[in-house]
Amino acid sequence: MAESANSTADLGISDRLPPRERIVAAARALFYRHGIRAVGVDAIAEAAGTNKMTLYRHFASKDELVAECLRRLSAEKNAVWARLEAEHPGDPRAQLQAWLREAASSVSDPRSRGCALANAAVELPEKHHPARCVIEQCKQTSRENLVALCRRAGIERPELLADQLFMLLEGALVCTQSIGPAGPACHFVTAGQAIIDAHAR
Repeated sequence: MAESANSTADLGISDRLPPRERIVAAARALFYRHGIRAVGVDAIAEAAGTNKMTLYRHFASKDELVAECLRRLSAEKNAVWARLEAEHPGDPRAQLQAWLREAASSVSDPRSRGCALANAAVELPEKHHPARCVIEQCKQTSRENLVALCRRAGIERPELLADQLFMLLEGALVCTQSIGPAGPACHFVTAGQAIIDAHAR
């Protein structure tokens, strides 16, 4: 299925990027579009406009490439928290509302295939896989950041609110994939706001 890879142009990858960056960009796009197991190194090399020899010069194995792709995604997700704070300085309640809207955009995006980290966790059940610790650390960091935000917002039980919102988002992303954005996931904001309001009383 995925072995007939797209070109760099099809994937929106600039030819001016260094080979390593093209490889990572192509792998990320193909893994998300088709799944990690369905995409081979030949397809990645072709999509990156390079060859397998170059790919293996930068990455010892496909598993290491998967881990690097998820590390990049994790860094992007972690950067969201600083952006929310910068957009609403000194106002953690507004930051929490902004997080809800940000999460909702992911849930309702018709191009979305859900959370790439959660998808990877399903495909990579082996605890020794180099990507597993990346996935687990990113999810744990997201939860901790949400707990910290709830605490700064003056929520009496910040861990409970954060866990409820975290599970709501994880479930909504999966629901969007199985039923579509018009299914139960369309109530994500309403449900999230109700949970926040219940804790903010």
